[in-house]
Amino acid sequence: MNTLTISPSIPDRPLSADWVKSVQTQLFAGERIHAWLETNLDERLNFSRQLLLLTEHRVLCFSGSGAEFREFSLSDGLSLRQSDHAGVGCLGLFSAEIRLARWFYTMAQDADATRFVRQFGQVLEYLRTGQVSANAAHSYCPKCLTPLPSDQDTCTYCDPDAEEIPPSSWVLLRLWRFAKPYQWQLLVGFLLMLASTAATLVPPYLTMPLMDNVLIPYQNGAPIDVPAVSWLLAGLFGSAMLAWALGWAKTYILALVSERIGSDLRIITYDHLLHLSLEYFGGKRTGDLMARIGSESDRICVFLSLYLLDFATDVLMIVMTAVILFSINPWLALVTLLPLPIIVWMIHLVRHKLSTGFEKIDRVWSQVSNVLADTIPGIRVVKAFAQEKRESARFRVANEHNLAVNDRINKIWSLFSPSVTLLTEIGLLVVWAFGIWQVSNDDISVGVLTAFLAYISRFYTRLDSMSRIVSVTQKTASGAKRIFDILDRVSTVPEAAKPVHLDKVEGRIDIRAAGFRYGNRAVIKGLNLSIAPGEMIGLVGHSGSGKSTLVNLMCRFYDVSEGSISLDGVNIRSLPIAEYRGNIGLVLQEPFLFFGSIADNIAYGKPHASRAEIVAAARAAHAHEFILRLPHGYDSQVGERGHGLSGGERQRISIARALLIDPRILILDEATSSVDTETEKEIQKALDNLVRGRTTIAIAHRLSTLHKADRLVVLDRGEVVEVGSHDELMEKQGAYFRLYQAQARNTDGAMDEQTGEGEA
Repeated sequence: MNTLTISPSIPDRPLSADWVKSVQTQLFAGERIHAWLETNLDERLNFSRQLLLLTEHRVLCFSGSGAEFREFSLSDGLSLRQSDHAGVGCLGLFSAEIRLARWFYTMAQDADATRFVRQFGQVLEYLRTGQVSANAAHSYCPKCLTPLPSDQDTCTYCDPDAEEIPPSSWVLLRLWRFAKPYQWQLLVGFLLMLASTAATLVPPYLTMPLMDNVLIPYQNGAPIDVPAVSWLLAGLFGSAMLAWALGWAKTYILALVSERIGSDLRIITYDHLLHLSLEYFGGKRTGDLMARIGSESDRICVFLSLYLLDFATDVLMIVMTAVILFSINPWLALVTLLPLPIIVWMIHLVRHKLSTGFEKIDRVWSQVSNVLADTIPGIRVVKAFAQEKRESARFRVANEHNLAVNDRINKIWSLFSPSVTLLTEIGLLVVWAFGIWQVSNDDISVGVLTAFLAYISRFYTRLDSMSRIVSVTQKTASGAKRIFDILDRVSTVPEAAKPVHLDKVEGRIDIRAAGFRYGNRAVIKGLNLSIAPGEMIGLVGHSGSGKSTLVNLMCRFYDVSEGSISLDGVNIRSLPIAEYRGNIGLVLQEPFLFFGSIADNIAYGKPHASRAEIVAAARAAHAHEFILRLPHGYDSQVGERGHGLSGGERQRISIARALLIDPRILILDEATSSVDTETEKEIQKALDNLVRGRTTIAIAHRLSTLHKADRLVVLDRGEVVEVGSHDELMEKQGAYFRLYQAQARNTDGAMDEQTGEGEA
């Protein structure tokens, strides 16, 4: 009979060490683990760890770090069902008659839970049919029970020497797309390089007649030939000056080109990054992206302007020197090249370890940058909770990790570089010995040996330099790979192939059978909603009901998975993204202000707005008065993220920013939830000016702030459950009624606590 072969549900994470001992004591001889899942909530939704294991015969559940243990035998009629509500996921194990058990988890574990359910279904299918799964079998690490790929027998968690696939140096060829616009300048630079290299090879050649025809005859009693010496010395001086002039010209030209290539690389990468969807940024760290665009592009620029130029010069020097050596004396040239195969073999030997190591160095350095990117913008929170020591320790750990990785690479490189130098010195010694032997046999003259040694010293110097560029090349290839990881990413919100342009936007929005998923979790399901031009809609519902997701879909930060969203009868996917979003004004719960003047922040959506337009928008947003009280009025500088202004002041500037672009569609996402009552009144006056005559979608935590909405839309688990005015929905006594009553009780309770009143 076929044996069961099911791929593990979580192939990239080891089982925690505190679970391993408990698991191993409960497994039968020969029993295999096919999936495991660690949940983090108990029945009361308190944080508590539980472990689920799936074998070919049963489901095992461990609680309390293995102290408690339950098992459920697999049989026909058993099912495992997955559901989620308000940010909490649930797995239920059912027999044909009753529910046997259930486990809760936060949505961060939803993808793992989905894989566990899939594996559960595959095991049951095998038990019923006896058919082997199409997936390949996997082995497990005996120490930590980490599933291992079929082509790997070492665990990257238990074996620190297990390496990842390194970036190939061929990735550097992809930089040609950035160099192509400067191909003629590069050609001129290459010709200058060729000429300057040839000029540097002239002096050793002139030493042969200087030795054989001038110095050695002089030692034998002949007079010095002054004209010949003058011409030879003039040739040496002229070749040196020519090499200097050509070297300066080619270095200057190629440096200018490399700087422009680096500049283009940064601009194109940044532009591409800005056009990626929000989905990409959700899984990235700010420090990592900053390091890629900043330090990695600088590294590539330095490589192109310095190291690649030196490498090309070294190659030309070695080739041209080898040709001259063979033309002077083939046998001596062959002896000269003896160390070359050994050096090439050594380069090949260490290249893999170096490239893998430099890839790790880049990742570890991005972790250091991430700590800085987290701490510096959040310095107020760090100081408020007196966590300076903690953040310092976190930075120290990241920095020490970076140091440890660099130390491992330096061990390899410190052995490689002196070995190459030793081989070149041995090669030079062999040339001396062989050359002296040939001079003693009158096969060559002293002048030829002198010229040969001059060429050899240059040859081995260039060879040593070429070997050292291996590390630089691998570092640059690693940086280029990280940049091309961004450039190769395709936005999940693409531009329309044949865009449709709306002459005039009325503001009618139609949502038809819209669905959206975050990974495996359905957030919006078959949602239908029509919003008339100029109508104000209030979105209400529990946390996690899909309100913010629906707003993100309307802004087209994400695209719907099913169904469609239309503006004035045109699918928004058919509209140019910038043109469509230019009709939307967005006011967020936490307004983001950029470092700069208040006027610049208000005019962010309309950079060329006049000062009169800016002031008019600020007046309408009830921000004009407090702006005038600032030291420099509208020219007052705002700190990063609005530092120096209160939450209400930042929000009113955000409203002025939305007013200035005069959008046809307005989206208010909890615009007044984080301010006090008095500030809320000021903001509400500004919002009244903002919503007038515009299609408005408002999300509000306090339901009382939506009393001016034409309709209220109640969402639950990504679906519309009720639509109507406040009075209509209160009469129904449905979902909205329960929300309103619960909020009223909370509000009354808070007031009683403040006044000291209430029931005894």
